[in-house]
Amino acid sequence: MFIDTAKIYIKAGNGGNGAVSFHREKYVAAGGPDGGDGGKGGNIIFVPDRNLNTLMDFRYKRKFIAQNGENGRGKRCNGKSAEDLVIKVPFGTVITESESGRVLADISDDQPVVLLKGGRGGFGNSHFATPTRQIPRFAKSGTPGEEMEVNLELKLIADVGLLGFPNVGKSTLISSVSAAKPKISNYHFTTLSPVLGVVGANSQDSFVMADIPGLIEGAAQGVGLGHDFLRHVERCRLLVHVVDVSGCEGRDPIEDFKLINKELFEYDPEMKNVPQIVAANKSDIATEEQFERFAEFIKGEGYPIFEISAVARKGLDELLYAIRAKLKELPPVKRYETEAAPIEETLQRSSRDFTVTIEDGVYVVEAKWLIPIMNSVNMDDYESLQYFQRVLRTSGIIDKLLEMGIQEDDTVSIYDFEFDFVN
Repeated sequence: MFIDTAKIYIKAGNGGNGAVSFHREKYVAAGGPDGGDGGKGGNIIFVPDRNLNTLMDFRYKRKFIAQNGENGRGKRCNGKSAEDLVIKVPFGTVITESESGRVLADISDDQPVVLLKGGRGGFGNSHFATPTRQIPRFAKSGTPGEEMEVNLELKLIADVGLLGFPNVGKSTLISSVSAAKPKISNYHFTTLSPVLGVVGANSQDSFVMADIPGLIEGAAQGVGLGHDFLRHVERCRLLVHVVDVSGCEGRDPIEDFKLINKELFEYDPEMKNVPQIVAANKSDIATEEQFERFAEFIKGEGYPIFEISAVARKGLDELLYAIRAKLKELPPVKRYETEAAPIEETLQRSSRDFTVTIEDGVYVVEAKWLIPIMNSVNMDDYESLQYFQRVLRTSGIIDKLLEMGIQEDDTVSIYDFEFDFVN
């Protein structure tokens, strides 16, 4: 079964907690703190797999959770970092955030993508020993891993897309010019999923052609199969519009051409910028008057037209030559740019709950929503640090610290970031 959309929940692993431990050994009077750090949580990594051509694997399994890092132990033994969770998807999969719709990744090359980062391990108490605080009896908890719901959408990567009504000969055309073997029969909707074929596999001018099925009137609104498969046209560099010029099924080829383009442009107005070549198919059973009438209309619209018969292999060489020549002029296959969430948006969308506790004179602040903000802030940059201070003030954390009696130069700890309080 061809599945090209899925919605899943993903969560990176939490960082392990730091340990509170003290060195105990015979004849060692003051061994001191020796708690180890927690291990890092596993990342969520998406990897392209050329052996996959559907999102079927995500139809039943919808939760992917990476392992947590191990907790630290005594004798300065750090916890083991968790292994990353690798999720394999087909080439051309676009990953978007379910809530906002922003693009997180476009899996269109061989590079793996780290989508969510695991939590950092907490420091053991050995990190907090100072000349004035020689017996720290606290450690830091690991930070939670990132989590979200994402949509997976497969948008096939093809240089050329075949458009046209059902039963106009798209499957016959792709089977005639490539090694693809789609199901071919004399009835509508024979092809129920997109079919890819490599044209000229042994030449330097080879290209990938896709047969996009199910386009009929109303496809952009979900009629037939068009709404499911129009997304696969979006990446195509060139469209070959296949029309039954003979009108053997009682349809007018000019109206067919207009209707398919109408549905295409309603689905995505940007498709008007994608060049088209018109293939007047079934010309071997069409009259000269039928072809001339259709060709005059197409030339008037500004599109190049080729008279072909996919069954008789008539005119295919001329069509392929024109396709190759046009592809050399066009930019590479479209890639979707990732969109970073603004820090302000992250702050607005998240809950501002936080806790402040005092451990051995250190004011410990915990707030899950602060983690992505801290990951984005450069503490060595003055303006970035000023922004972070504004966040602490507007969220009420500074007021809470003052309410709890914090004084100048007291230590504030927010996860693994420590600073002296200055009001």
